[in-house]
Amino acid sequence: MSPPLLEMSGVRKRYGGVQALDGAGLTAVRGEVHALLGPNGSGKSTLDKTLAGTVVPDAGTIRIDGAEASVGGPRDAHALGVAAVYQQLSVVGDLTVTQNIVLGLEPARRFGFLDQRAARDRAGAALERFAAAFAGRLPLDRPAGALGPGEQQIVEVAKALARRPRILVLDEATASLHKEQVDVLFDVVRELRADGVLVLFTSHRLDEVFALCDRATVLRNGRTVGTVELAATDEDELVRLMVGDAPHQAPRTPSDAPATPSVAAPGTSTLEVRGLSADRLRDVSFTVRSGEVLGLGGLQGQGQSELLLALFGGARVTAGEAVLDGRPLPRSSPAKAARAGVALVPGDRGRQGMFAVRPIQENLSLASMRRRATGRLALRAAAERRAATSMVERLRIKIGSLADPVSTLSGGNQQKVVIGKWLLDRPRVVLLDDPTKGVDVAAKEEIYAIIRGLAADGAVVILNSSDNRELTELSDRVLVLFEGAVAEELGADAISERRLVSSALRLAPGEKL
Repeated sequence: MSPPLLEMSGVRKRYGGVQALDGAGLTAVRGEVHALLGPNGSGKSTLDKTLAGTVVPDAGTIRIDGAEASVGGPRDAHALGVAAVYQQLSVVGDLTVTQNIVLGLEPARRFGFLDQRAARDRAGAALERFAAAFAGRLPLDRPAGALGPGEQQIVEVAKALARRPRILVLDEATASLHKEQVDVLFDVVRELRADGVLVLFTSHRLDEVFALCDRATVLRNGRTVGTVELAATDEDELVRLMVGDAPHQAPRTPSDAPATPSVAAPGTSTLEVRGLSADRLRDVSFTVRSGEVLGLGGLQGQGQSELLLALFGGARVTAGEAVLDGRPLPRSSPAKAARAGVALVPGDRGRQGMFAVRPIQENLSLASMRRRATGRLALRAAAERRAATSMVERLRIKIGSLADPVSTLSGGNQQKVVIGKWLLDRPRVVLLDDPTKGVDVAAKEEIYAIIRGLAADGAVVILNSSDNRELTELSDRVLVLFEGAVAEELGADAISERRLVSSALRLAPGEKL
């Protein structure tokens, strides 16, 4: 094997009462795609951020090309040839794609003026590799905020490549991409590997890891537990390394699952959606009753998220209505929809589901404060603390202190906070937009138990998921959307991964894929 390009050893980082990294490390060579794996809370993202300079470790050593490196911030990392892309988008929506890609690298003419032509050429060169993800037409002059989440993620990767890195960190960078966009990204990563770039790849999707990566380093509880050659390893072995002996334990019984707080009292609530149309929805109609989990399938980007947003009062509805127990749901604002008993767990938890820099307690109690207020503006600190504590215990959220910023939690625990804040409000309708995106196997099972508990307690549950296995496991029925319309409805006996894929691709169920 070639001499190491990157060596990280003895890396430690504590956030309040949580030991995120406890002596972790890895060794990787140039021209390698190296996976960094582990359950949520294992320290993967923290280790990535330590290399990228966005987290300063409490201890540890980083060596690049054999020389000890001091990484005190992103500028230090950039100077060493390290660029990173994260799941949470950082594009500036009001700037053009070109301006986003060259941000911090702006070529200047004399007297400090931006060289517009050079900037466009540099951005175009970085984005050209991804032309297939934009149907061959590069959106260099479009505002980045006008692009879809997947397209914005591609812009983030192009921005990193514009720095011509020796080491590229991709931390859950595929989580918001459609399959076609993932294929384009993987082709680019393979080109980078051939050019001698080291790519550190973090993903919870093991099929992606096996398709793309050469080796994998596994973390558990902030420590490195092993590095394996993927060509000589199978999925069972990786799961065993990630979660220890958990996969061989007896299946969780209902009493072992995280306790779910009661929502609306069990009853016969019915949500009827009649001819709903919006910017990306066309004449959507369906009925779902309390105790039922209705799945939304199809290729992602076909209107699933827009449908949930429209039901939550966050999208402009041009026709149709949604009626809950005979009363139209408010269409003008999410606040009114929440007061009517509707909750939305959004697909982008970082930007839409939580206040990352605010304490865990505030994030948990925010949506339901009005239920505990003694007067128009009177809140009792003790009551807010008890409410937040009860949800931490019931959902088994791993925290140091309620006063810690929610950003210090792992992705799975952050997602539990986003769900928990709504459960405290006792909703009658729960809308879930890809609720386990970027979440590890163990955390997924806990969230699945929460979803089943919501239905058992009498809530109407509508679930959009990019994971067909998830839809198969959780849904009583699935609506397959295509170009904003319901293309097919699958009953419980018809739901399978193959049927979901064939329906999404507009193929007859018996036609060969």
